[in-house]
Amino acid sequence: MAKKMASFSAQIPLCFALMMAICLLIGVNGSIEGGQREFDYFALSLQWPGTICRHTRHCCSSNACCRGSNSPTEFTIHGLWPDYNDGTWPACCARTQFDVKEISTLLDALEKYWPSLYCGKSSTCFSGKGLFWAHEWEKHGTCSSPVIRDEYSYFITTLNVYFKYNVTKILNEAGYVPSNSERYPLGGIVSAIENSFRATPEVICSKEAVEEIRLCFYKDFKPRNCLASKTSCPKYVSLPAYVSMGSEESESESDIAWISDDEAL
Repeated sequence: MAKKMASFSAQIPLCFALMMAICLLIGVNGSIEGGQREFDYFALSLQWPGTICRHTRHCCSSNACCRGSNSPTEFTIHGLWPDYNDGTWPACCARTQFDVKEISTLLDALEKYWPSLYCGKSSTCFSGKGLFWAHEWEKHGTCSSPVIRDEYSYFITTLNVYFKYNVTKILNEAGYVPSNSERYPLGGIVSAIENSFRATPEVICSKEAVEEIRLCFYKDFKPRNCLASKTSCPKYVSLPAYVSMGSEESESESDIAWISDDEAL
């Protein structure tokens, strides 16, 4: 009996050390060390082409601003982003490289509603420089688990949410239409979205022009207020109408204005 007690006592420090090692590995937030905790909510970020495209100086085939009469005239998707309630966000959560073949049946819709508005290649987490969609999947989509677990689900879910909450239609019906001369009250734009969406969006501006509008959702995709933050917008803002340069005015490849890593959020 004494030998058994001695053996048991000798095992206690070993078990304690093992438990401490496991705690350090897992971390206080329940994730593996070096990993990132589960996100709190989704933000659907929408871009206004009229604001972004007016900065286009050179054209290329991958830039939707250069499609002539087929250039986008409504809000397009920037991305569906898993975020934290403290204002930060996870990124590059799983080493899953983008594979365009996984979304081959969605390409027509993605080209129209989720196009790149720049000429350069976007930085990715695991694939070097690549498509805009590769950046969004590897940086943000891989952090969408356990709600979204694969590439196809990420893109089809984002498209469905985008179609369900048509911000362009909401604003047009409230009288907020593209114009290079009109200025609209920021509060009116926010209220129009609130009345339809039943939650407060976030509006991002470039000087006086609306550049992005973000809609926020709980994990079940029910609308929720976006985090309150200091706005980058003045009291009166514009929704610029953009006249495409058209691909016929394209410059040589060496003259193309390439997107920076900071622009490809």
